[in-house]
Amino acid sequence: MKSHQPTSGQTTGGQPMELRALDRDVYACLQPDRGFGWSNSGLVARGGGLVVDTFWDLPRTRAMLGLYAGVHPQLPKRVVNTHHNGDHCWGNQLVEGAEIIGHRRCAEAMNADLPPKVMKRLGDAANPLPGLERFAKALSAYDFDGITITPPTTLFDESFSFDLDGLSVDVLYVGPAHTVGDAIVHLPERGILFGGDVLWNGCTPIGWEGTYAQWYAALDRIIGLAPDIVVPGHGPITDTEGVRLLRRYFEFVESEAKRFFELGIGEYEAAQKIDLGPFAGWTEPERILFNLRRAYRELRGEPFDAPTDVLEMLRELETLAEFYEARARNART
Repeated sequence: MKSHQPTSGQTTGGQPMELRALDRDVYACLQPDRGFGWSNSGLVARGGGLVVDTFWDLPRTRAMLGLYAGVHPQLPKRVVNTHHNGDHCWGNQLVEGAEIIGHRRCAEAMNADLPPKVMKRLGDAANPLPGLERFAKALSAYDFDGITITPPTTLFDESFSFDLDGLSVDVLYVGPAHTVGDAIVHLPERGILFGGDVLWNGCTPIGWEGTYAQWYAALDRIIGLAPDIVVPGHGPITDTEGVRLLRRYFEFVESEAKRFFELGIGEYEAAQKIDLGPFAGWTEPERILFNLRRAYRELRGEPFDAPTDVLEMLRELETLAEFYEARARNART
């Protein structure tokens, strides 16, 4: 894997953010994985500039753009959104005048997500919704004021390629895997790939809409592109070995889901019984519940985009996290 050295850092609300040089004119803006919303971004500092994903709130996006300004003083002329979740696009409005590129289904879904005002209410740690106390504390790190949803206006279906002063950029549709509009950004001449939330490294993934088969296909496509450097949507920079490890996680969860489904055991109880083995050290292991729900949905023959009661799922995650913590404490005594 190519070297990728820290260039500079910044803090927002006391939280670190780091700019990494990946290659000449190519950078990643990394946030440490601390749960929901701690996503990564990228910059190609040539041909007018390209940003791959903005952040969940305006203060963090401003801090990110401040880091980028140190290597590309002009506001970038293009933004690619890898999917519609707010932690990858709610800062779009700050890249004023930029061409915003995204898959057609990403643009369609952007206004259908939980809006900023709802996220602000969910993040009211002083007055949390019942059963969502931990989630409220996590969201309280963000400032959801002033956000104007700004969807992509340059839309594509299968792929969209362009040139940045002699450097080829390929934006490839690989959904529905994590969401209906998943895209990856590949710089073939540099061996660098930005994976959005098709890729998670060292942290438990979440799948909203999509299928296991399509997520496998997306990961296999990335492996086939053979990038040297892979920037995941969440977690530290990796390479294709990190992609293979995520695939093994999904294979493990899908296999366990089939086993418990055939025993007539529900998803939540299965999540309590599964031995996570080598994946137990990933952050927020309780999010396996999302992935079990996906597997059970497929086993029942339900559509990949069947509606989900998000708040009820989050409440179950809280109780499952408490269960895991209690089990870990008991194991130490």
